[in-house]
Amino acid sequence: MSTSDSREPAFWDERYQAEKTPWDFHGVPLSLRRWLQANTQPKRVLIPGCGSGYEIKAFLNAGWDAYGIDFSPVAAQRAQAFLGEQAPHVLLGDFYHYAFENQFDVIYERTFLCALPPDRWVAYAQRIKDLLVPGGQLIGFFFYGPEDDPPPYPLTQARADELFGPELALTQDEAVTDSLPLFVGKERWQIWKKR
Repeated sequence: MSTSDSREPAFWDERYQAEKTPWDFHGVPLSLRRWLQANTQPKRVLIPGCGSGYEIKAFLNAGWDAYGIDFSPVAAQRAQAFLGEQAPHVLLGDFYHYAFENQFDVIYERTFLCALPPDRWVAYAQRIKDLLVPGGQLIGFFFYGPEDDPPPYPLTQARADELFGPELALTQDEAVTDSLPLFVGKERWQIWKKR
């Protein structure tokens, strides 16, 4: 039985099994590659909704202590298969409730927040704030719409400021040049720093 509720793992399992994944970049976006080249003192990073695991590998290969989490068993298995010997860096679990042992220096966002219905955004923002160390950064791609038939669910800058401020400050905001068709002209590369 098909589900249309993106809050449920089965929603994502069905899409991964059917290869209906228009959000899957099949690699690492340019903005993240540039960021990794510029940030050469690796620390601890979390990737919520890690999907196929490309970014986990990119962070690991750059020396970071990187972990991805996904509550879709199919997505987690896919990422583990992609990572091979690095598979233990993929966690199967719920980002909101998983008992992480430590906080993170960086949390990487790509297509996780925009997949969540807006009624889950406040809890997402609070979880980000709880999991980041002081001075830590939320980095990644944020979907600013408009979107006639979500998901993806678009942010506005006012809504982002409301969600992340006053505890996080927006320190970088730029257009994305290599977006997938689903996101062209609607994505921003942003960095939010915990005060």
